[in-house]
Amino acid sequence: MTLKERLKADVVDHMKAGNKTALTTVRNVLGEITTREKSGKTPIELDDAQVTSLLQKEAAKRRDTARIYTEAGETDRAAAEVAEAEIIEAYLPKALTREEVEAIVDDAIAALKADGQELSMRSIGAVMKPVTAKVAGRFDGKTVSEIVRGRLA
Repeated sequence: MTLKERLKADVVDHMKAGNKTALTTVRNVLGEITTREKSGKTPIELDDAQVTSLLQKEAAKRRDTARIYTEAGETDRAAAEVAEAEIIEAYLPKALTREEVEAIVDDAIAALKADGQELSMRSIGAVMKPVTAKVAGRFDGKTVSEIVRGRLA
């Protein structure tokens, strides 16, 4: 079951359960997915990685809005935004720890060395490609790049 199919199935579940906040949030996210798919010259079908990226952006948007509401003294609105962010984050894959990412980077470097490649700072792209595929939205890309640079230096 794809992430998009899971979201659609959960709309029905939230309707039956009478959970209005979750229902509205999931419907809004599905609307955003549909908008992204239909925008542009040719319609496309978002895959799970693209949907995950979109979910991360939506959750971050809501967290940012909650922070603004909190600064403005609107605690009720801030709490509603945080609740929506938590609902969206439940669909995201479990985030990786720095240690897990470092292990993935070390494995990628070891695999490239086993293939007989000489690794230097110029081969950052060769290391980043397999690492990015494994990490895919579960850890900050800039930090991953810094880890790779540190290992290659």
